[in-house]
Amino acid sequence: MSHDVHLRTIGTQALHPESLMMGYGYNPALSEGAVKCPIFQTSTFVFESAEDGKAFFELAYGLREPNPGERPGLIYSRINNPDLEILEDRLCIWDEAEACATFASGMAATTTVLLASLRPGDVVLFTAPIYGGSDHFLHHVLPNWNVEAIAIPAGERPEPHEESLRSVIGGRPVGAVLIETPANPTNGLTDIAAMAAMARRLGTVDRPPVVVVDNTLLGPLWQQPLKHGADIVVYSATKFIGGHSDVIAGAALGSAAAMAPVRALRTFLGSMLSPMDGWLLMRSLETLKMRMTAAMKNAGYVARFLKQHPAVETLHYLGELDEGDPMHELYQRQCTGPGSLIAFEVRGGEAAAFRVLNALKLVRLAVSLGGTESLAEHPASMTHADVAKDAQARFGITPGLVRLSVGVEHYEDLIADLAQALENA
Repeated sequence: MSHDVHLRTIGTQALHPESLMMGYGYNPALSEGAVKCPIFQTSTFVFESAEDGKAFFELAYGLREPNPGERPGLIYSRINNPDLEILEDRLCIWDEAEACATFASGMAATTTVLLASLRPGDVVLFTAPIYGGSDHFLHHVLPNWNVEAIAIPAGERPEPHEESLRSVIGGRPVGAVLIETPANPTNGLTDIAAMAAMARRLGTVDRPPVVVVDNTLLGPLWQQPLKHGADIVVYSATKFIGGHSDVIAGAALGSAAAMAPVRALRTFLGSMLSPMDGWLLMRSLETLKMRMTAAMKNAGYVARFLKQHPAVETLHYLGELDEGDPMHELYQRQCTGPGSLIAFEVRGGEAAAFRVLNALKLVRLAVSLGGTESLAEHPASMTHADVAKDAQARFGITPGLVRLSVGVEHYEDLIADLAQALENA
């Protein structure tokens, strides 16, 4: 039986991503016929000849362009590894990307992409609120390299901010734009195409800003940022892609040209994913669509329950946007599903929110999201505790806000748990 490891069609039928996740990029004949890719738990690889070693290093360090059909050979697992190469091939399918690099965490992906894009004296624009770890890196690490981070509110059109931004930037280079959409934890949507266009107007022709979208909250299923003007999309693959709360991982994807400096910097920062974690992500990719679809359906039921509950002051969920909401049209144009992350404000502030969280029985009180189990947390004092209090207030991280990641349990059980917990509000 012949085996085309990059088979994408059968006759006239283009194979769907969920089918390709089962074997794309892997040849069982190279691994004793094992139907699943083994874990290549090795630090280094044997060259068949000195000439091969020379050729492999030439490509790895960019000393020459590859010959037609030539692929980089295996050298050392800090540079490449079969598990990571196959995983990266499969991740490219969902986002229709040319190249992918996987990392030891979502923060490793985000920080490596930003460090590859920025220079001392640059400005980086970002949407706020944003994940707490990213916020810390922007405000407390990048200033050490003389890079200033400037916020743009998520959930608003970017164009009205353009003139004020131009004044604040003051002629400095805009090296990168980091967009998290939907925003963590408020679900505020940002128009990727409009932000990319504005960034390029604020940048220069000879060095246009790198537009980076953190797509963690909708995963690769419900939003594809590269189709809307992003240069690079990043993920905390810990979340939906991993999806079982048992692995820490990250990924960055884009065109081959956009990813080349990122992959080169990853080699020297040493921030790549381990073979074992790469194997775990390949396992998870096989059920990604089923898990994300089930969780999204559950979230719809839960959101409708929360929307009418008297203890809930405000609901933030993309599946419950009113047609008059400014984000409704953008959601219809940019997203293919609302995902399974819900934020809701409990009447009574932090004390009431804590009483609700402490009363949960089935939903786990823990940070993270996108796993098979439902998780709830208090952003203002937990994931976003390091965000300045005035910024929390300005960008909607209120004392009563609870973030709920809906899992794959039965939705009636989740509603029952939330109902009894909200009685304590």
